[in-house]
Amino acid sequence: MTRVNDRIRAPRIRVVDGNSHQQLGVMTVPEALQLARQRGLDLVEVSADAKPPVCKIVDYGKYKYEQSKNKDKTKHKGGKVKEVKFRANISENDYMIKLQHAEEFLNENNKLRVVLQFRGREGAHPEIGFARMMRIVEDLKTMGHLDMPPRQAGRAISMALSPLPANQRQRRFEKPKHEYVEDVHDDEDEDEELEDDHSSHIHTLTLEAVLDEMEEDNGRPKKRRKGE
Repeated sequence: MTRVNDRIRAPRIRVVDGNSHQQLGVMTVPEALQLARQRGLDLVEVSADAKPPVCKIVDYGKYKYEQSKNKDKTKHKGGKVKEVKFRANISENDYMIKLQHAEEFLNENNKLRVVLQFRGREGAHPEIGFARMMRIVEDLKTMGHLDMPPRQAGRAISMALSPLPANQRQRRFEKPKHEYVEDVHDDEDEDEELEDDHSSHIHTLTLEAVLDEMEEDNGRPKKRRKGE
């Protein structure tokens, strides 16, 4: 059940302007309610699982209508859902590359599912993951709007975005054509279990080194080669 205005229980919340999608900061519920009432709007909790919970300043009646309309569109429109995965401690360079792909998908009128996976002890600090997700929303606000707010399930946080109308989109992170990034796929793979990546080490061996190892395994002395 969606909590609105005085029914919001969290002591502190992250507030987002529902029209501009601008983050207004972390504040107490009374402070946020005062902002909402000054604008003649409501305070609506859109992500109770976030730390702190995320609330939007919107017209609640209009918000409910938009949510209902979006659900109907999803049922009747068979568009693709693209997915981009992030890590909580992703490097800034990799983060920018992921954003380039996210913008590209939204620009192609695809819905976007963003998944942030925790690794090892990172799961003990979900607030870092939620902060990262809110930065992604902020960075993509000129291309898409939040459909499903960030929600944590196990060792991952996920959210969904829909593209803005074509005439309102503005790309901020152009992707060079030659670049490629992993962990990007269609929603056909959505049901696969999220697993931690395991690094693999690739060793480059010369032909002579391989022959030496084979001779040692067979108990034969290594052949002497010229120059040895």
